[in-house]
Amino acid sequence: MYEIIVILKALTEVAGVAFLGQGVLWVIAGAKRDQNMVYNLFKTITSPVMRLTRAITPRIIIDAHIGLVAFFLLMVIWMVLTAFKIKIVLENAPAA
Repeated sequence: MYEIIVILKALTEVAGVAFLGQGVLWVIAGAKRDQNMVYNLFKTITSPVMRLTRAITPRIIIDAHIGLVAFFLLMVIWMVLTAFKIKIVLENAPAA
C-alpha cells in the first residue's frame, strides 16, 4: 500500500509542477505561447487532469478557470496522499 501511495504522490507532484511551469510560460511567452515547444509539453502533461476536472466540475465554472481548479484539486490530492503516507509510516514504526 505504501508503494502505491508513493507512486500516486509522485504523479501528483509531476502534474503540479507541470501546471506551475505552464503558468510561468503563460505569463512569459504571452500570445505566442502556443508556438512554444515546452509550453506544449506542459499542456500535454496536464491535459488529462484538465479533462477530468472539467468532467467533475459543474458547468457554472467557466473553462478559463478549469486550470486553477485543477491545480487546487491536485494540491488537495497531494495533501491527502501525504497524510496517508505519514499514517502508514507511523503505524509501521517500531515501538520506542
